[in-house]
Parts: sequence; structure tokens; C-alpha cells
Amino acid sequence: MGKRVAVVVGGSVAGLACAHAVAGAGWDVVVLEKAAAPAAGGGTGAGLGLDAQSMETLARWIPRWGLDAATLPLAVDLNRATDSETKAARTLVRDDGFGFRAAHWGDLHPRLHEALPPAVTVLWGHQFLSFEAPGGGVVATARVVRTGETVDVTGDLLVAADGAASSIRRHFLPDLKLRYAGYCAWRGVFDFAGKESSDTMVGIQRAYPELGNCLYFDLAHKTHVVLYELPRSRLNWLWYINGPEPELTGSSVTMEATDTMVSRMREEAGRVWCPELARLVRETEAPFVNVIYDADPLPRLSWAGGRVALAGDAAHPTTPHGLRSTNMSVADARELGRCLARWGEPARALAEYEAARLPVVAAQVMHARRLGRIKQGLPVDGVAEGFDVRTATTEDALLLRQRSMPFFGGAPAAADGGGL
Repeated sequence: MGKRVAVVVGGSVAGLACAHAVAGAGWDVVVLEKAAAPAAGGGTGAGLGLDAQSMETLARWIPRWGLDAATLPLAVDLNRATDSETKAARTLVRDDGFGFRAAHWGDLHPRLHEALPPAVTVLWGHQFLSFEAPGGGVVATARVVRTGETVDVTGDLLVAADGAASSIRRHFLPDLKLRYAGYCAWRGVFDFAGKESSDTMVGIQRAYPELGNCLYFDLAHKTHVVLYELPRSRLNWLWYINGPEPELTGSSVTMEATDTMVSRMREEAGRVWCPELARLVRETEAPFVNVIYDADPLPRLSWAGGRVALAGDAAHPTTPHGLRSTNMSVADARELGRCLARWGEPARALAEYEAARLPVVAAQVMHARRLGRIKQGLPVDGVAEGFDVRTATTEDALLLRQRSMPFFGGAPAAADGGGL
């Protein structure tokens, strides 16, 4: 009998991580991705944080020198309170043992792609349309974007890594809806190459002296901002703003910002944040808006008698506050590959994959939801007034730490007793 074949739908970080892991289990892999070509390094996406377990897993697939070159340390997790009147900042809680690494999506994704083993074929420009699970296999139908023709790809296993708006998840859970978190995030990446001595950079380094080693969270009344450095002279920032749910077209949660929206946002930044941060926001080119969603934990991750697995954001749409999206995706891939290598038979492997991952991701999604509401001053646990950063004590602020996330030290495998 020939090698088993897995069809992975989605060629983002989650999909490529699954391709690496499943190929490592001895399978052939075909990845369907609607983008016409791999992303050019550094130009696409935004920042992300990688935990120690993800770094160890990624180092199995990407040469360590390449991984180190694509990341910077985030040794410190620092939450501060900002007084919007005086612009003064005070430390709420600090964790010097945070131990994450910062990366840009556009740096990590090409490295994952370039390191794919020969057992993986990526079909760029192939938009997934539908699937069937006849007999003991799967058939995925895709449209070739360039020509419009449709093609069928057959395999033994379908891995749905098609994002938070997953059409494959919707096939099994048609009533599951994404939940609007109550706020959106303005995002931007400031490129300071050649501007290291500019007034903007001198000011931001004065206000945030540990950039390059620290994940900063500045909290004002019912809002907060995140700031950290990325490799190759870039600063990544996110600013969460409460408000009604915007109207979106299509499946993307990213909104293109109009000039009027950007102008109002920059004006508001000057009112809320310190002058150094407001200037950085003002000088960032092409800021954009992410509408923040998550979903209640799924009842299952394995479907169709063990022939379909959900992974990445398709398996657990989450808010960003625990830096979980990429880390959960890498952990999904690692566990899926481990289970397939252990059992070979997809149905048994996927049962163990689900048992290991479902309780972990459920706990992490719900914690990220709660943490976001706390930082945005929204009602939590029936307390209508929410967390007030203006009066918060150090003891109150302990719950803001990233290490309060369940399984912060690493997700267990099923063989370790995790999820069983």
C-alpha cells in the first residue's frame, strides 16, 4: 500500500505547520491555498508572539539560525496604567520571566514554506470549494483561480486550516457563529530603518526604554494599546477601541481604513496616549483595522468518522489577548503529527488529537475572552462596572499577566495525560 495522503485546506501558518507535522509522520501532503503565490518576506501581515513550546516545535522544521533571525526576545511582560490627562504612566504588574519571541507573519510564513519537505505539495492559486468523504477517504474540490477550472484532490484525511471563518467547520456546525468581542483593533507596523536617530524614535525609546526585549501593554480608561519591536527595525502596535460591530463584506475580519477614519484615530491617539506613542501612531503608514471575534469552544475537532480534522483558527477562533492564535495553531500541528505517527489509522489518531487539544484550546479561548474584556473595562463575571485601571492596585493587576493563561508553560500531549 502506498503512503497515505492528507489534504490540507489553507496555506497560512496553521496550514503549513500542519503540512510539516503530517509529513513528519510519514504522510504525503497536498496543501490547497487560494493565494496565487507565497507571500514575500516581511511585507504582509503583522506581528505575533511565539511561546517557548512553539519555538521548540518550529525549530524542528526551520533551521534554528533562520528562526532566530526572524524573531526578537520578549523576555518581559509589562502592564502599565496611562493617565490620559497627565500622560503619566505607572507600572501595574511586571513579569521578567515571560520568555516569548516576537516575529512578523511575513517573516515566519516564508520560512515555513521554504523548509517544506519533498513530501509536501502546495497548490497555490487553488480556492477550496467543497469536499466529500466517501468510503474510507476524502475528495476536496478546488477552483484554479487563474483558469476557473475545477479540480479534485483525493486523500485519506482532510485537515481544515482555513481560518476563523472556516467553510469546512460551517459544514459540520452550521449554527456556530463568530462572536463580536465588543471592540476593534487598529494595527500598524512602523518601519524605523534609517530613522534610528529621528525625534520619533528617540522619543519612543525614552517612553518605552525596553523595546527589543519587552511586550508593553499600556492601559487607559476602557482601552489599551500593545507595543513591541520586530526584527529588521520595525515596531508593531495594536490599539483596542470599544464600539458597535462594524459591517464587513466578505469573510475577512480586516477593514480597509478610510482617510477620515485614520485621521480621527490619530487625533484620538493624541488625546489618550503619551505624546511619544501618539507621534508613532501618527507617522505609521497604512494602519488598518481588525474586527475582533472569537467563538464559543467547539464540541469536537474530528469529524466524518475520523477523516476530517480542524486545526488553527478554524478549530478555535480566539481574541488576541493571550497571544494564542499562532501558538495554538503550532500546537495543533505538533499534536496532529504526533498522533498520526503513533497510530497511523486516521480515526484513532484524530480521536487522540481531539482528546489532547480540545480541553486546552477551550480553556485558552475563554481565558483570552475574559482577559480582553478586563483590559477594555467591559463587564466581567456579572460586574457591570468592569476593571478600572485608574484605581487598580498591583494585586488587582496580577490577572493581567500573560502567565495567567491556562497551560502557559506548554500544552500537554495526550500521552502525557493531557485531555484524557
